[in-house]
Amino acid sequence: MTRDAIAVPPPALPRPEKIAIHLSDEEVFNAFPQMSEEEFDAFCLANPNLRLEQDPHGNITILMPNSYNSGNNEMEAGADLTIWNRRTKLGKVFISSTLFKLPDGSKRMPDAAWISLEKHNRLSEGERNSFAHVVPDFIIEVRSPSDRLDALQTKMRSVWMANGVRLAWLLDPETQQAWVYRADGTETHITNFSQTLSGEDVLPGFELDLGIFRA
Repeated sequence: MTRDAIAVPPPALPRPEKIAIHLSDEEVFNAFPQMSEEEFDAFCLANPNLRLEQDPHGNITILMPNSYNSGNNEMEAGADLTIWNRRTKLGKVFISSTLFKLPDGSKRMPDAAWISLEKHNRLSEGERNSFAHVVPDFIIEVRSPSDRLDALQTKMRSVWMANGVRLAWLLDPETQQAWVYRADGTETHITNFSQTLSGEDVLPGFELDLGIFRA
């Protein structure tokens, strides 16, 4: 989910300092242009209360906290994914604060993610205890009222699918629309939430009833 942010001065290295951030409801800026991966990791560790993403050019975005409705929508989607995974034991499920380092150099946090056991088992213990260089097999992004739809759609294609995600869902509870993105380039647009989304061959047997977002 893309959230609002403001620019702040870069931290001093090698000892990044904790800083106070004042977020805007409207403006979105990139902070710390051209920050290296090592600087990014150090800054995250020095400021654990911040939620940060980095684009392929090294620019940093500070993510807004969830609103009441957005937080509930993310949890509902993630809960169904977790229940399915506990039953099938086919992989690992991740919350929205989990950061993934992608092949194009970006660092991103989807609202929910799933990784197959096969891919999980290839990670070392050290990688599992850090920001891992790994691409989720499946992700969910849930639009909040402050998110620009076109920006989220671009993110789905140019970030998640371009980096190797096999299946992705963009959910927009406010307008009752959803988009399904697949590794073969096909997309499906859902125009009401009376339907059920399928995990297809990526998450066999997983279904998400979109009606849970209408209450």
